[in-house]
Amino acid sequence: MDQKGKEFINDSEIDWEELGGGLKRKIMSYDDNLMMVKVAFEKGGIGTLHSHFHTQMSYIDSGSFEITIGDKTGVLKKGDAYYIPPNIVHGALCLEAGILVDIFTPLREDFISK
Repeated sequence: MDQKGKEFINDSEIDWEELGGGLKRKIMSYDDNLMMVKVAFEKGGIGTLHSHFHTQMSYIDSGSFEITIGDKTGVLKKGDAYYIPPNIVHGALCLEAGILVDIFTPLREDFISK
């Protein structure tokens, strides 16, 4: 189901996309300027160090994560959040199984082009 421009987003109607390595994601909704994505991690799952031109903010919905942003690393848990400026190398290590809610601007076209 295409989530583009969805105003009312029902989690139960969106299938998980398996990413491998103990990660899976759901694209909740998006337009050309903004995207929300849920990413579920199993304990030990790794969001490999990477960078992109998008601005990103992420909210820890559940679990515990070691987050690296540039040369800084911190441990965040349920209720915490983080901000990643464009083109900064970042990644995540899941310490306790959980879910991140990622917000990107503009949208991550690479997530929807198949």
